[in-house]
Amino acid sequence: MAEIEVTPPGKGRMRAIADGSVRVMIVDDSAVLSGIVSRWIDEDPDLEVVARHANGKQAIDDVARSRPDVIVLDVDMPVMGGLDALPLLTRACPKARVLMVSTLTRRNAEISLKALELGAVDYVAKPETSNKAGGLPEFRRELMSKLKGLAPCRSLRPRGTGDGVGAGRFVLRPFSVRPPSVIVIGSSTGGPEALSKLLVDIAPSLGRTPVLVAQHMPPIFTAALAERLAYVTGIEAAEARGGQALTGGQIHVAPGGHHMTIEAGAPPRIAIRAGPAVNFYRPSVDLLFNSAADVFGSRALGIVLTGMGSDGTDGAVRIADAGGTVIAQDMRSSVIWGMPGSAAEAGACAAILPLGDIATVTSQLLAGRHPEVRP
Repeated sequence: MAEIEVTPPGKGRMRAIADGSVRVMIVDDSAVLSGIVSRWIDEDPDLEVVARHANGKQAIDDVARSRPDVIVLDVDMPVMGGLDALPLLTRACPKARVLMVSTLTRRNAEISLKALELGAVDYVAKPETSNKAGGLPEFRRELMSKLKGLAPCRSLRPRGTGDGVGAGRFVLRPFSVRPPSVIVIGSSTGGPEALSKLLVDIAPSLGRTPVLVAQHMPPIFTAALAERLAYVTGIEAAEARGGQALTGGQIHVAPGGHHMTIEAGAPPRIAIRAGPAVNFYRPSVDLLFNSAADVFGSRALGIVLTGMGSDGTDGAVRIADAGGTVIAQDMRSSVIWGMPGSAAEAGACAAILPLGDIATVTSQLLAGRHPEVRP
């Protein structure tokens, strides 16, 4: 990486801020990685670096002046790390969205999940220090797409979307007349917090219904997520294993870096495989939803939560076409209304609801009642 120019943190060359560009603050003690990320941003006309800092204390002192839209915040730094700096940064600059970055360790995964509880909106796994070159292309793709997805213009809520269905904008399917025998959930940006809130609320109603979750997350992080879901819900949750029989009342989380699908049988079983990424993601929500439609048909309930992109749309249509039910999170309660918005646009949904209402409707469906959804 000899060709990379590295400027001291906080002293980097800043271009004139273009109207409408996304203002980015980089907080990372690695001068090499910070310089690389700055160069990527400089090459993109939609993004601007407004500040670079080597620790959280420097960032806190500067954030009110720099007024970033997005803060790229490292977990491990001297003087003040990312977790300690996060609440002070969001207090000083409430409109900024914080994107955590960390290496793939169990400790950092747990810290990143804690950061999401404290107000960060997403995370990106850094390439390993010993193998930066090998991991840089994937890191660049994920980081740059998330920086653009978290732009303020992507977060605006059009009028009329607060009550669930967007003022009649979308064509809705009927709910299935059969209670669900499986719940499959897809989520990405903002997903861990949405999952926790949803599953806490529906846990008392699950009974013998299994829940399968495809959350866009790297390896190690998904194991930490499963443990967190078990803690907050009080029911068994774990990373799924290949060949495992679907167990009622349990939460099965797709392991990062692998696809999870359902195989028909008595009982149905979970299949785990690597395979190529689908829609840039592994695990793929589409593959999980497709398999649920194939195995359970009208007894499948698919829930599409917050996240950027369109993963899950094809699978949502497959569930709806098989007579099952699809519910999407509404725009107002989503961090990013990409995945649920795409499913809604495709006409796959029986309802488009705020997060709390999704739990209410899900519990009604599990009890065999027809939901009463306000139009």
